[in-house]
Amino acid sequence: MGEKSHAVGIDLGTTNSAVAYIDESGQPKTLVNSEGDLVTPSTVLFEDNLVIVGKEALKALATDAEHVAQCAKRDLGYRAFHKTLQGNQFPPEAIQAFVLNKLKEDAQHQIGDFRHVVITVPAYFDEVRRKATQDAGYMAGLEVLDIINEPTSAAIAFGYQSGILKGDGQPHKDQKILVYDLGGGTFDVTIMEIKGTNFTALATDGDFLLGGHDWDQRLLDYMAEEFIRTHQLDPREDPATAGRMWRECEDAKRTLSARGKVIMTCDFQGRAIRCEITRTQFEEMTCDLLDRTAFTTRQTLQASGLSWADIDRVLLVGGSTRMPMVINMLTELTGKQPDRSVSADEAVAHGAALRAKQLLDEAGGAPAAFQIRNVNSHSLGIVATDRKTSRRRTAVVIPRNTVLPVSAKRAFKTQHDGQKTILVQIVEGESASPENCAQIGQCVVRNLPLDLPAQTPINVRFHYLENGRLTVTVKVEGTDGQLKHEITRENSLTPEQLESWRQYISAVGSDNAAEAGEQKQHWS
Repeated sequence: MGEKSHAVGIDLGTTNSAVAYIDESGQPKTLVNSEGDLVTPSTVLFEDNLVIVGKEALKALATDAEHVAQCAKRDLGYRAFHKTLQGNQFPPEAIQAFVLNKLKEDAQHQIGDFRHVVITVPAYFDEVRRKATQDAGYMAGLEVLDIINEPTSAAIAFGYQSGILKGDGQPHKDQKILVYDLGGGTFDVTIMEIKGTNFTALATDGDFLLGGHDWDQRLLDYMAEEFIRTHQLDPREDPATAGRMWRECEDAKRTLSARGKVIMTCDFQGRAIRCEITRTQFEEMTCDLLDRTAFTTRQTLQASGLSWADIDRVLLVGGSTRMPMVINMLTELTGKQPDRSVSADEAVAHGAALRAKQLLDEAGGAPAAFQIRNVNSHSLGIVATDRKTSRRRTAVVIPRNTVLPVSAKRAFKTQHDGQKTILVQIVEGESASPENCAQIGQCVVRNLPLDLPAQTPINVRFHYLENGRLTVTVKVEGTDGQLKHEITRENSLTPEQLESWRQYISAVGSDNAAEAGEQKQHWS
């Protein structure tokens, strides 16, 4: 692989990110950023030709909020980030790439140059968002060896920390663990079975639009409503004031994890308020958010076919699990005291680094230190026409919670004589109606053999990889060979656009403002 390959793992979070590597003694270690912190805010400030990532960008929310991008991870899969920045519409994966570039450059100052990384994603991410994450890595000048589910990564870190992966030759009891991962912007729950060095996901579920960010929003709305009642003005209308309120609410949330009450302040247009909120009030105003995680946790247990008595450990991951309400809910729900033995902020990056080391060792001919088997979080299917009703329906090819990797096929038939092409539309989701599923993309099978009669069988085979990425092959019955087909995706960047962004981000990272300005012309 060229230069000395470091085993590097990146936890690319909605609100905070971290990078870890395997040191010379074989242990995962979190690398501090240039500010000396273990985590980097996934926040980006655009200032003329400068792009600033991390703590300083987060501070700019108080003064230049209109130029700051936050929570781009939630917009992956869409064509553009939800907010215009300096008159430009950025693809969300480009904003993610700026964060990755910052993590890469800070890490390289400590361990030297590297390219190969493993990046984590929420288990509930669909195939479109997984591809967007890989594209972000490419734009940041990285070679993404693999993308790995965050709960799986945390389980690997737990396995290492508990001695399972240290090769000490001691037998370890088989375990079934429930990983409850509540981060800043996403929520996942995965049930895993650990047998020796084999990590197998039994079921997974989640919500990529639920996280600590939503708890912050409830506090912000509460404070804004108090301001409106007092002064008949809405402070959220001013971006800079809303940015200051956001910082205030994040701090208040953390304080309420340690204390019973907190006082929040807000200044706007020469008016001000001070409002006290207790932990009990906070828990009451966010109980529906917590209930959503409890419902998903119960559903995942049911999908695994297990009972609470079968679960040996409830492992907490993600900074938002520090809230006492989470621990209390899980204790009551599961009958077990949640395990906080792994670092909520570092475990996911550590597991990714261990996965990177495994892949690099395997590439060098060494045996695998452990094995991972994941499941797909969404059913994968094709849009088909019901012959009886002529309505479009979702024809499921691979049901959710199928162990990966897996290949599966579905047979279709041509509709008329001499048909030249076939359109294969691919969707993810549980609805029988394609309109209510996520649209992954489509394949067009062209140049079919001449004079094919109507009702000729066409076999479409899905190859669903361990990391949740998809390839498609198509075979026409009665012909030799099969064709691998590229998936055309509505909101994905073209190879040319990806290359242009890669050059622009590299120029910004090297502080070459002139070169960055030239590359800026090639965004669209």
